[in-house]
Amino acid sequence: MPIPMTPKQLAVMMAKAAEDVQAMDPVILDLTGLTSFTDYFIICSGKSDTQVRAIADAMMKKLKEKGRYPLGLEGYSEAEWILLDFGDAVAHIFYNEVRSFYNLEKLWGDAPKLIL
Repeated sequence: MPIPMTPKQLAVMMAKAAEDVQAMDPVILDLTGLTSFTDYFIICSGKSDTQVRAIADAMMKKLKEKGRYPLGLEGYSEAEWILLDFGDAVAHIFYNEVRSFYNLEKLWGDAPKLIL
C-alpha cells in the first residue's frame, strides 16, 4: 500500500534521492497548471552512464520504500536520457552533455523552480 504524499513531496523525495548519489544540478520545475500530464519535472544529470543509472536506481529504491513504483521507465539501457515517470512527478536524468543539448529548463522556462 503506497504511503500517501502530495505531488510536491514526491518530487522533493525524488530530487533528494538524486542528490544522495551526487547528481549534478538537480532542479525541480513546478508544472502545475502548465501541463495536464504531470505536476513536476525533476531534471538532473550525471557524468557517466553508470552514474545516470545510479541516479535512476536511487530514485526507484527510495520510492519503493514508500510503496510507489514507476508507471514508466525509458532509456535505462542507453543511459543518455532516462525518463522515470511516477505520474505526478517525472524525472529526466541526463548524461551531462545530453542535458545541455535538450535544455529542458529553457524549454519549460515559464515553470517556477522549487528550492530544495
